Amino acid sequence: MSETNIFKVLSDKRRRDILVLLRNERKSAGEIAEQLQISPSDLSYHLKLLKNADLVMEYKSKNFVYYEINTTVLDELILWVEQSGGSKK
Repeated sequence: MSETNIFKVLSDKRRRDILVLLRNERKSAGEIAEQLQISPSDLSYHLKLLKNADLVMEYKSKNFVYYEINTTVLDELILWVEQSGGSKK
């Protein structure tokens, strides 16, 4: 996915909140919905966009689906921003 689309996905606060929840550990959709107080259908919409942008990966285990951040894509995005002069040190 292009950087433009990733930025568009990240422009939504709810999706950024999901990424913050996932920064330290995998969580099930139920855990995410409960912590963010969001309906399952709304969560499904946001997770779909995050997955399409490769920002989130899903893992199935028995009857549950768990989600975690795809750090590879975020690392590439950070590198791109730094190379574009977006990060002044």
